[in-house]
Amino acid sequence: MTTILTHNVPIEAVKTEQEAQSIKQVEDILNSQGSQVKLIGTNGEQIDIPESLYQVLRHVVHAMASGQAVSLVPHSYEMTTQQAAEFLNVSRPYVVKLLEQGEIPYIKVGSHRRVCFEDLVRYKEQRDKKRSQLLKQLIEMSEEAGLYEEEK
Repeated sequence: MTTILTHNVPIEAVKTEQEAQSIKQVEDILNSQGSQVKLIGTNGEQIDIPESLYQVLRHVVHAMASGQAVSLVPHSYEMTTQQAAEFLNVSRPYVVKLLEQGEIPYIKVGSHRRVCFEDLVRYKEQRDKKRSQLLKQLIEMSEEAGLYEEEK
């Protein structure tokens, strides 16, 4: 399994207006209903693009058309604590603390810690789910206390 990471920074790969227009055209084609996407080789050989690859391509092209940078990361990829911190949008010392507390599994390569990307994704999903539940509870408590009213 591979995860697509998008970052809200200008993409380096799109250097010309012509490239940006071409990417937008590709996005339009990929988003059109009922389009069958094929890859055509230099020898004219055609092959249908499988649905799973089509979905990845759609997401990547959409991100690029929006000016976002894109990274494809295999789930088995091992990251440094700095890379893990950047992915989770926290400090490296905080990631080290999470590792030492057993919140995220890791291995040691010499004296360096390595974190499997798949484990980071799992941790992030659990963290985000927990945050959503806590926010929902906070809103419910605020409503019950009369502190949170809907706008009319």
